[in-house]
Amino acid sequence: MKFNEPATTNPIDQLKIVGQPVNRIDGPLKTTGTAPYAMDRHDVVPNQAHGYIIGSAIPKGRIVSMDLAAAKAAPGVLAIVTAANAGKLNKGNFNTALLLGGPRIEHYHQAVALVVAETFEQARDAAHLVRIKYEREGGVFDLHAVRNKAAAPKKDGSAESKVGNFTGAFASAPVKLDAEYHTAHESHSMMEPHASIAAWDGDRLTVWTSNQMIAWNAGDLAKTLGIPKAKVHVMSPYIGGGFGSKLFTRADALLAALGARAARRPVKVTLQRALIPNNTTHRSATIQRIRIGATREGKITAIAHDTASGNLPEGSPENAATQTRSLYAGEHRMTSNRVAVMDLPEANAMRAPGEAPGMAALEIAMDEMAEKLGIDPVQFRILNDTQVVPDNPEKPASADPQSKKPEEKKKHNPHPPFSQRQFIQCLQTGAQRFGWDKRSAKPGQVRDGRWLVGMGMASAFRDNMLTKSAARVRLDRRGFLTVETDMTDIGTGSYTIIAQTASEMMGIPLERVKVRLGDSSFPASCGSGGQWGGNNSTAGVYAACMKLRDAVAQKAGFDPQRAIFADGLVRAGDKSMPLAQAVGEREIVAEDLIEYGDISERFQQSTFGAHFVEVGVDAVTCEVRIRRMLAVCAAGRILNPKTARSQVIGAMTMGVGAALMEELAVDARLGFFVNHDLASYEVPVHADIPHQEVIFLDETDPMSSPMKAKGIAELGICGVAAAIANAVYNATGVRVRSYPITLDKLITKMPLSV
Repeated sequence: MKFNEPATTNPIDQLKIVGQPVNRIDGPLKTTGTAPYAMDRHDVVPNQAHGYIIGSAIPKGRIVSMDLAAAKAAPGVLAIVTAANAGKLNKGNFNTALLLGGPRIEHYHQAVALVVAETFEQARDAAHLVRIKYEREGGVFDLHAVRNKAAAPKKDGSAESKVGNFTGAFASAPVKLDAEYHTAHESHSMMEPHASIAAWDGDRLTVWTSNQMIAWNAGDLAKTLGIPKAKVHVMSPYIGGGFGSKLFTRADALLAALGARAARRPVKVTLQRALIPNNTTHRSATIQRIRIGATREGKITAIAHDTASGNLPEGSPENAATQTRSLYAGEHRMTSNRVAVMDLPEANAMRAPGEAPGMAALEIAMDEMAEKLGIDPVQFRILNDTQVVPDNPEKPASADPQSKKPEEKKKHNPHPPFSQRQFIQCLQTGAQRFGWDKRSAKPGQVRDGRWLVGMGMASAFRDNMLTKSAARVRLDRRGFLTVETDMTDIGTGSYTIIAQTASEMMGIPLERVKVRLGDSSFPASCGSGGQWGGNNSTAGVYAACMKLRDAVAQKAGFDPQRAIFADGLVRAGDKSMPLAQAVGEREIVAEDLIEYGDISERFQQSTFGAHFVEVGVDAVTCEVRIRRMLAVCAAGRILNPKTARSQVIGAMTMGVGAALMEELAVDARLGFFVNHDLASYEVPVHADIPHQEVIFLDETDPMSSPMKAKGIAELGICGVAAAIANAVYNATGVRVRSYPITLDKLITKMPLSV
């Protein structure tokens, strides 16, 4: 199904099942511990051995020698895989560094060996007997030391943008802000570690894994191993969190496959928690400079946002300046996303890549500018609203995350209108509901016992991405429907909203729908990530169901254009027939995909929101505590308000971590993240977040898809850190421009009167 014109009235608009707060259909499996996660698959293949990964002890250099004798002789050891005996390995499309290092080492804890044994304990003990000698080379581990060497990546023509004459406009602006902001390196820290089981049947490989993008994973495994993709079968029906770290094939999947081939039996590998921060991807730290010029009345005339982040050679930058091209008006503009070559582990996507750290800086700058102007922060943002994209650099390649190949050149619209933009409504609704009018504009004026109390707010913004997504639907003679797509569920509720879509489309009860996900033998979906999953995957199911409706109606002898599906029946005029009867003795199968034309070029599709936060800051110790939070979101049709709310409050909680505690500490001498476990890398817990409220504005977006929905899972984190920083300032009068906002950044600057 080609989608290139705004959606009109369709079966989803009935909203009998879609749009309702349906409980998660996978909930009983997860609450009873029977959901089959990757490392729980004891049932899928017998005689499983265990692998244990050895990570490099240096960040850069080479392996001089590797003594395996003692390890090979250890009890239970079946095989040891290294670069020397693994055979020729290619680099996948989505990896910056090799997943198996040696003799060259590209980063600390890069996998250099896998020990396979009968039990996990035997594999771990034998791994400690491997003796490796390294030759260390000097490396770059401090972003601040190389910030001036950061450059726009040559392969990304949209890394920089210019509109008008920023330099002149900023110089002549009556009111100016020029400030620098820092965000920290962050780790995904999902509950389920990267884990895989691999088994070979001749030259065919089967992998049960924890991965967000099945088609990407199957393709990269095939490319890395040098085998046809058709001979790789990947399954990932349940994922215990990913946040972007499981978008790509990682060392657990590759080494499980190599270990299984070497040991000639199935092998399971879990990436031990201590390896995850350095072995897998992380969010890079950023240095951001923001300049804003405005009239004395508060109209922005010039705005610039320059960012620097770090990555391995050929790695991409953290695109923290990108949202600044679309969120606020201003005639003269300039943005850049630059990357410095460093020797820390690979940096890549983490929940709301770009916008999460970018808005953490931009939304502090907006508050600082509002204060300079003497304008309320909410009103300052409203004053600088825009209905078209003021800065829209031409994209050299497709925005489709499923493809890295440029599409056919399309006509570029430099200032497309937004398909929907309820930004002002988000701000106004949030201010009214939160009691913003009770906020003291002067910092440090409100006290509750030992606590200084403050309010802060920030805008939320994230683009809506369209990408093709396919599904297969089967209607059997009992009137039961099975949906098959390689879409994944990373805890977001994919099973439920896909079942709701199929139920609505075919007019059958939800309990008659079975959803099967995360299998590379199913039609390729959009996958989970970038908040593109919900809208696109359900649109793919919609397309398949439309084809199935036509097939059922024709078999029943009805005009497909007039057929109505409801209450387990297909009707046309005064005639009706049970679906089971229409199907007959054999099932009816339909498969289709949603694919998009240039509608995303003609209209800018984005999601908007506003975050409001109240904090308390201990007047003596400077401990910061969240007291209450509110998010207001405008993100198209909400397919399930219960699962959507869960996504937003999870994102808000993650934003609290980025604001107050999360930071991968770099040892700049030895070149690694020191706090590589959950004891020393702190994340928020339930007790840190006493009260959260989420409001969804009533919105449908017919430009987005037949579902008229958009993404929500990443919008909820965008702006949260800045809202907290602004609240801390309002409570104390101390402005912190470097995250996380720890007490050492406050305590020496607190007012003496405290």
